[in-house]
Amino acid sequence: QVQVVESGGGLVQAGGSLRLSCAASGSIGSINNMAWYRQAPGNERELVSAIENTDGSTYYREFVEGRFTISRDYAKNTVYLQMNSLKPEDTAVYHCAAGLTVISVFLQSEYDYWGQGTQVTVSS
Repeated sequence: QVQVVESGGGLVQAGGSLRLSCAASGSIGSINNMAWYRQAPGNERELVSAIENTDGSTYYREFVEGRFTISRDYAKNTVYLQMNSLKPEDTAVYHCAAGLTVISVFLQSEYDYWGQGTQVTVSS
């Protein structure tokens, strides 16, 4: 079993920055991929960014490319999402997900463990 807990959300003005954290605990050695998804009111949950545990390769959706950075700290078993140049359309609940055998980061069903989410609100 793996537990993931997000933190770091909040209210920020457009153009500002936030850093989200996702702390993993439990059988973390079995995780091969971790990702950040987000869900805005009335919208479906969508992939934001993902990182492979084996080689550290990263993936970003086009709407955050150049503004967000995903990273990990092995010692702290934590994945971060640094969000810069935030826009009102980035407002959403951000969820961290951990997968044991993720092939496609776009398939939410391939992620085995999900956090409760942390609210990010960007005011204009």
